[in-house]
Amino acid sequence: MIERPTSLSDEAPQRCAATAISEVAGQIAPTFSRAGALGVLIADASSLDALERRYGSEAHERALAQLAELLAAACQEVVPGRALIARGEVGRGELVALIPCARAEAELFSKGLPAIERSMRVQLARQGARAVYPYLRELPPIAVGRAYVLRNPLLSEMTQIRDTIEAARTDASLNQRIAARARRRSFVDVLVHERVHSVYEPIVDARTLTVFGYEGLIRGEDGTAFASPLQLFDVAAEEGLLFELDCLCRRAALVGATDFPEGAKLFMNIRPSSFHDPNFQLDALQRTLDRCGLAPRDVVFEISEQESIENYEIFREARDAYGKLGFQFALDDTGAGYASLETVAELTPEFIKVDRVFVRGIDQDPVRQTVLRALQSLARDLDARIVGEGLDTLEELRMLDTLGIPFGQGWLFGKPGPLRADDGG
Repeated sequence: MIERPTSLSDEAPQRCAATAISEVAGQIAPTFSRAGALGVLIADASSLDALERRYGSEAHERALAQLAELLAAACQEVVPGRALIARGEVGRGELVALIPCARAEAELFSKGLPAIERSMRVQLARQGARAVYPYLRELPPIAVGRAYVLRNPLLSEMTQIRDTIEAARTDASLNQRIAARARRRSFVDVLVHERVHSVYEPIVDARTLTVFGYEGLIRGEDGTAFASPLQLFDVAAEEGLLFELDCLCRRAALVGATDFPEGAKLFMNIRPSSFHDPNFQLDALQRTLDRCGLAPRDVVFEISEQESIENYEIFREARDAYGKLGFQFALDDTGAGYASLETVAELTPEFIKVDRVFVRGIDQDPVRQTVLRALQSLARDLDARIVGEGLDTLEELRMLDTLGIPFGQGWLFGKPGPLRADDGG
């Protein structure tokens, strides 16, 4: 904690999260002039602009207000009662902390501002998700930067305040680029060294309660920034490396399936672009399956409905070529997007995996039961079989059986895990 100098005790500003920076700068200028120095910290929240466009200005304002509280808490931890928090310039989604100090107070420059920046990063990591709840599942990157200025009597206070805010803004941008570079390098390291593994979730016959197959699910190394599939695919999308990650996921699913249970189906997630991968062409794929002790009839390719198929005609040609060898197809996440019926009709899969939103609580929801009956009727006409995803209770499973849905999948049967005790990374 940096103690307030006695010379500033009567002039310490009060924090004000709702005040615009133009007004705050005018308020703090006399204090800055008398004190002799000023510290500035910026939290660039421009990444939340999309929140306003999607959910409206009220959601955006609420998120910024909560981020302002986190910035105020970080300042209060280091320089209690001394920081003034303001909103950035019009059109900028940013928060600014202004901290006047005595010219001789070197500790604010060397220790105080760095400590506030570290504290802000900790606050964002721990509580940032609350600022965007329930609109987003996690807080987008918030760039944080700082600057410090000594009073120059040849310049106006407002000029120096403006220039220092701009310097903090530049510092935040630089920090963001450095963090992005480090994230990309770390992610490429994951790809190059194949630091992922597959876990397998059972797909169970709803009537006999026997395992029909397993879906391979990708996981990163525990304790890293890429441990979860959401983190892996979010970063891959940001970095333009989705194809590379998809190739790695397919390899991991097959490697982990060595000595796969006889008679079980391996459900393997693929993207439509997989068919353009040379290593996924039929000859190469057959050699890979041979090494893993699998036959084409053992493998079901899952195509997510949330992944767009840009050209159905080309896709159908690939599907037919793979299908002749015995591979089967499943449409995943059915109902989660907008093109379910079109995709079902175009793909004509052997399996239709119904999204968890239609399975959750189905034993007590007549509307969901009606939807599943309609899908089951469609599946029967297409000679396809339905898998209900996201099962949590035995009652849900029993209702699937009552509706004629043959298979269920979910944590009711345990969390996904490796097929062998020595797997799992």
